[in-house]
Amino acid sequence: MFEGRKILIASQHKKEDVLSPLLSEALGVIPVTCEALDTDQLGTFTGEIERVDDPLTTARKKCELGMELSGTDLAVASEGSFGAHPFIPFAIAGDEMILLIDKKNSIEITARELTTATNFSGAAVENETALRSFAEQALFPSHRLILSEGQTKKQHITKGIVSWNELTERFHFMMSKQMKIYVETDMRAMFNPTRMKTIGKACEKLIEKIKSTCPICHCPGFSVSSVQGGLPCSLCGRETRSTLLHLYHCQRCQHQEIKRYPHQKSEEDPMYCDYCNP
Repeated sequence: MFEGRKILIASQHKKEDVLSPLLSEALGVIPVTCEALDTDQLGTFTGEIERVDDPLTTARKKCELGMELSGTDLAVASEGSFGAHPFIPFAIAGDEMILLIDKKNSIEITARELTTATNFSGAAVENETALRSFAEQALFPSHRLILSEGQTKKQHITKGIVSWNELTERFHFMMSKQMKIYVETDMRAMFNPTRMKTIGKACEKLIEKIKSTCPICHCPGFSVSSVQGGLPCSLCGRETRSTLLHLYHCQRCQHQEIKRYPHQKSEEDPMYCDYCNP
């Protein structure tokens, strides 16, 4: 379905560096980019332009804008979110959503990579010692930094800082103007190798989904649409919250399949039972 077709990498932050090799090798597609595509209009990490949509909708808009500008009918885009981990207390997470749209065949396939492997951070700094401490923890200079006048003020902002000289010179200039200085990680993919790795992992999951085809109509993307708990406790037999089955769904012919015991176990350890271990 995809072999030999052009696929637009809908990004202005060099995501094609990691996505193109993976997609071309796995799917036989021809990756292309579009210089006219401005994805920053949908939101920036530093907040000058607020992202008003959820990550999936934003990725979809990137694909649609890119396909319109480039004249292609196949596109892929990702959208990252960073902040508190949804499940692990006090942990910071990077959450990468990736989407493939095939207008020719009316298909959308998504994948997601949630990880604690991120340098996402920011802090107010009042001296060069604090600045250097933050920079070292943020993996600078391999990962670039941003300096701005306060966490919310964006009138004076320098992005993509790449060297110690540039960092300290800009810091002292802002100090001389009596600005309150806020330093943060630059989360744009081309300036953040850790995030780029996460995007690659999300793409690998996407490829895995694409290669999962419907047993009836052979449409790509035959994947889990819902998860149901209820795996029985091995001690008391009561239902636990652990996964009992996955429901697979085809977006083209609507065929569904139930796959029980997706984690290769038919019973759950009593330690995860709300009755045995309340």
